[in-house]
Amino acid sequence: MEEKSLIEEAKKARKRAYTPYSKFMVGAALLAKDGTVYHGCNIENSAYSPSNCAERTAFFKAISEGKKDFDKIAIVGALEGVEEKDWEFCFPCGVCRQVMLEFCKPDEFEILLWNGRGEMKKYTLEELLPCGFSM
Repeated sequence: MEEKSLIEEAKKARKRAYTPYSKFMVGAALLAKDGTVYHGCNIENSAYSPSNCAERTAFFKAISEGKKDFDKIAIVGALEGVEEKDWEFCFPCGVCRQVMLEFCKPDEFEILLWNGRGEMKKYTLEELLPCGFSM
């Protein structure tokens, strides 16, 4: 799948975010090695700690369906109501990076970020989590 297509899938996922508290909507599209795309959106809870990020939602959906081999993930995010042209890059949090490390090769797995001006940044997981905890 082309990177631009994966970004579009992340934008679709963002529309399903449940963010009544922060109003910060995030979408993720996780590409499995077999070509399947798993969508994830952030889901908030009034108690905050039971909330879940878009990236982890996508990973947990894929893993619950038996997938454990992944190529890349695209992530987009912005406050509700902000025009797409004004979106900034939305980086995964540390917890999400650690979950990625559990299932992905850090020097191969790619993280794609996109802003509303059409710019894309691409990182390996190793670049964003240089000293992650693993067994």
